[in-house]
Amino acid sequence: MPKIKEIERTPNPDAMRFVLAEPLTRGVTRSFENSSEAEHDDLANALFNIDHVINVYYVDKYITVTQDGKAVWSDLLRKLAPPIRQSKPQLDIEEDEEIHASKEVQETDDPRLMQINQLLDEQVRPYLLADGGGLKIIGLDGNRLKIHYQGACGTCPTATSGTLYAIESMVKRIDPEIQVISV
Repeated sequence: MPKIKEIERTPNPDAMRFVLAEPLTRGVTRSFENSSEAEHDDLANALFNIDHVINVYYVDKYITVTQDGKAVWSDLLRKLAPPIRQSKPQLDIEEDEEIHASKEVQETDDPRLMQINQLLDEQVRPYLLADGGGLKIIGLDGNRLKIHYQGACGTCPTATSGTLYAIESMVKRIDPEIQVISV
């Protein structure tokens, strides 16, 4: 049973990040945007059964829960803690192959996409994880890079403005013609 060491605010006022004493996974990221996606995951399913939960994201010792903005955090945290404490470590699960990049991106021979994915791995994803979220590359359509924010980043006001602008600035070093859009 994981022990909750800390509960941290994220830049998203509708998301909180739980820091556990022991890892829940060994580097495997899980991201759920609704209850139907979570039906085969005991922890995510239990959290979605709590009113107002709209997103569950976890990796290693971190669980981020996003609410719809209609709950009072002090009340919601009391409801979220028991299923988190009762969850069992999932140290043998395998990574969803498309958690950070779509199949199209993984199979591409476009050097721009390969460089962009590496850049995001090194310079963006670690910072997003520290804020309770992540980022998936959907694809490159002409000069339009489609990305999808995960976890706390999915509904964060700064993700769709400041963070998106910063990512686009970095990507423009690879190709000045690329525009980044969040989908």
